Amino acid sequence: MITNIPFGEKCSGWSIFKPSEGTLVVVPSLSLPQDELRRITAARSYEERLLFLLLALREPGVKVVYLSSAPVDRDIIDYYFGFLPDPDDAAKRLTLITLDDPWSQPLTRSLLRRPDVLEQLRSAIEGEAWLVPFVLSELEEELAAFLGIPLYGPATSLAYYGSKSGAREVGHEAGVPMPRGFGDVRAANEVEEAMEALPGERVIVKLNDGYSGLGNVIVTKGDRSLTSFSAAGETWESYTKKIRERGAVVEEFIEHRPLYYPSALAQITPGGQAQVLATHDQVLGGTNGHVYQGCTFPAAPEYRAEVGASAERIARVLADKGVVGLFGMDFFALKADAGYAALLCEINLRIGGTTHPFGAAVMTTGATYDAGTGLLMSGNQPKFYTATDNCASSCLRGRTPGDVMRMAERLGVGFDARRRTGNVFHLLGAIPEYGKLGFTSIGDSREEADELHALTRRLLCGP
Repeated sequence: MITNIPFGEKCSGWSIFKPSEGTLVVVPSLSLPQDELRRITAARSYEERLLFLLLALREPGVKVVYLSSAPVDRDIIDYYFGFLPDPDDAAKRLTLITLDDPWSQPLTRSLLRRPDVLEQLRSAIEGEAWLVPFVLSELEEELAAFLGIPLYGPATSLAYYGSKSGAREVGHEAGVPMPRGFGDVRAANEVEEAMEALPGERVIVKLNDGYSGLGNVIVTKGDRSLTSFSAAGETWESYTKKIRERGAVVEEFIEHRPLYYPSALAQITPGGQAQVLATHDQVLGGTNGHVYQGCTFPAAPEYRAEVGASAERIARVLADKGVVGLFGMDFFALKADAGYAALLCEINLRIGGTTHPFGAAVMTTGATYDAGTGLLMSGNQPKFYTATDNCASSCLRGRTPGDVMRMAERLGVGFDARRRTGNVFHLLGAIPEYGKLGFTSIGDSREEADELHALTRRLLCGP
């Protein structure tokens, strides 16, 4: 098994958002715990989250090879080409490869069992190339070794720092505030001891490798009948088995209200340059209010600088450890006596829910992040956006992605290339079966982005 094949020296500052040349081999495999993944509606369509990378074809020296477990609807590809100055030329530099096997998951594992598709993939790569995974596991490392190309992501030997327990270690090393708690808990008696040692009536337990909040449970110390699992159908018996197998953290439950849920998106280039790309406020839902639904950019001004500064310290620690690629950090924000405080919640060493809204925004508007203000600037104009992964309506079910995109244009909620505002849609492949899609609403002010987002929801998804 390999770690990361070294990048060339000229690529030390390379980013998937602004590649100037070379081939992006995009492998959006959901190489995550499959038991939790099955709880997400239209989970396989989340392979389409990285389709915003087709916008990199704006650069004439860039090629994209995109893998999928099922064919991507041609209307979806044409939709993204509509953002480009020369769609015909872009089409010549795009290779779509599908396993045509949507039920065999995760994608990379299935791919490695298909020598015919592997050879098709290898023959599609020209010149210098990089493998861009949605999440990096040993499967993606094996694929990169077969192809002989470097990975744009953290080696699996560093995966611990993206676990809930590893995040607490990194947070301590970076000197950022965190909720009180205990990491690397695996036995039932350790869970009990940790809960009793923490203040307050409630604690939160989080599986080390949980994602989207689905691995969380809130426990009331004095009345276990009030235990609340984020994942439907979970029991304490099934959950403690997962703790033994995967490990967990036990932390104090933050009772402070109001409580806000900002996050930060960062990248570490192959040359070790750590950079915060954006801060967001997360929109959460689900049983415990811990499941990611969408986000707004930027994070609120009251705690934006605090979140950005903590994220930068964390990114530097991870860069020193050899991490490469994109990752997210989630925080709690609350008002303290001396202003607002931001507490590190977790680190996700992978592409996450805020990546594609950010990518869609910067690659359609040409905006760049101003670390001083925390704003995206397109010339002298700041850009704001509001995004969702969860716009669903029964009236959309059975329609095609092309139908819905044409309807959006007729209703005036498409994208205005002149003003560089409007909606960028994603998860379009989930429309026919589930009536579900996502979109990023971009405006020249917070109010414009929010109003467009609300209008689009009403028009496409109902009240």
